[in-house]
Amino acid sequence: MAKSTYEEMRQKRVDENKKRMEGLNLTKLAQTLKNASPKPSPMKKPGTPRTVRLQVDLAFVRRSSRVANKPPPVYKEVAYEVLDRPRRIYNYKRRDLLNRVYASDEARAYATQRAEDLQSSLDPDIPSFVKPMLQSHVTGGFWLGLPTQFCRRNLPKRDERIILEDENTEESETLYLAQKNGLSAGWRGFAIAHELVDGDALVFQLVRPTKFKVYIIRVNGSEEADQNPDSEEDDQNPDITN
Repeated sequence: MAKSTYEEMRQKRVDENKKRMEGLNLTKLAQTLKNASPKPSPMKKPGTPRTVRLQVDLAFVRRSSRVANKPPPVYKEVAYEVLDRPRRIYNYKRRDLLNRVYASDEARAYATQRAEDLQSSLDPDIPSFVKPMLQSHVTGGFWLGLPTQFCRRNLPKRDERIILEDENTEESETLYLAQKNGLSAGWRGFAIAHELVDGDALVFQLVRPTKFKVYIIRVNGSEEADQNPDSEEDDQNPDITN
């Protein structure tokens, strides 16, 4: 009995909804939309980029009023002649990296001893130090590290230009790098100009806050002295050259 009542109420509700749809013409509208066939959208060809070409006459590009009366610029490639710059030539006669000549331990020690003897004869109130030359000082990188304690006590705390004066009073300018305690730019030219080689011993005397007097003891002179130990003239006149 309850089931029959539910079916009757459901059917009654369906009939009422149907009448409402007919009153609003919804049934005809749904049928019209169903029968209407949509236009097929054309398929785009993949891989075809859109190209927009702009034709611009450079002669009529908007220009400043200051140059409006002047002829329009011409944009074209102009060939420039490349001039060869003169290169600075150094004499690497004694600096062939493939044929380096290393000083013997005996000759190196003897040159250093003679440099220390020379240093002891200088004014003790003027700071000085002895620096034996290695291959890295006179070939390749041309970098000269200075004694750390000497730099801390006597040299500037920041990068400065330092003059090197040889025994002929000829001066060379170098760059002292305070953080690295050494001479960089300019030392190369000094080493080449004075033909320094492995084993030479140099005495640096700080005659001014930014100027060294440099004395050079040749290792070749040390080897010659070893070959002629009885030569009194060599002992009295040590080989100190620039």
